[in-house]
Amino acid sequence: MNKINLTIEELPYAAEEALNRLRVNIKFCGKNTKKILITSSAPDEGKSTVSSHLWKMLAEAGFPTVYVDCDLRKSVVKNRLHISGIQAGLDYYLSGQAEYEDVVYETNYENGYWVPVSNILENPSALLEDPRTEELLDRLSRDYRFVILDTPPLGAVSDGALLASLCDGAVLVVRCGETPKGVIRQSLQQLRQVNCPVLGTVLNRAEVKGGIYRKRYSKYGQYYYGDGEKDRVTR
Repeated sequence: MNKINLTIEELPYAAEEALNRLRVNIKFCGKNTKKILITSSAPDEGKSTVSSHLWKMLAEAGFPTVYVDCDLRKSVVKNRLHISGIQAGLDYYLSGQAEYEDVVYETNYENGYWVPVSNILENPSALLEDPRTEELLDRLSRDYRFVILDTPPLGAVSDGALLASLCDGAVLVVRCGETPKGVIRQSLQQLRQVNCPVLGTVLNRAEVKGGIYRKRYSKYGQYYYGDGEKDRVTR
């Protein structure tokens, strides 16, 4: 298996604890909840940060976990995490230029595996609609305990909803004070329309007085994190 190196920066304590709670609750969603989509309604809400840290936490907890970078239009993780050593990625696999073994990479995190994007595409919808997408996700779910999909925002393009239809559940990242309620409701409706259960919502950039995170329960569960400017986490 090919190997890549990446660097995930440490989060402030409040954010770390909130995301750890998300990890624990996902673990208790059941053994059939394996393919988990992390998405948002709009760009810059924090979904890639949540995706990468959740992936890291699950791997560190001893669960073989693979991260699939599905944002073929505007992936940010390759540069943000300083990933090196990519030879072929998801785009190569979906276009038939590479096979499964070529695009699943071992990482420098124990139990952590990665399917990267090697080239940004202008219109990847046709590739994502190809049966190879479902075949890849199904095989990954057999080989690994968790499959974390980082997808484009639901409100921007149809890619996220298409991928959601192939997943066992979704986590919606919402930017506090920025994302309109109507847009959030529309995103939740999109997930329901493709029969993708909503496992929870993450409220990003929330100011929590007292320096610790707060968690409130709702129908799906919400995770609030952040402590003013210094603890704010963005995509």
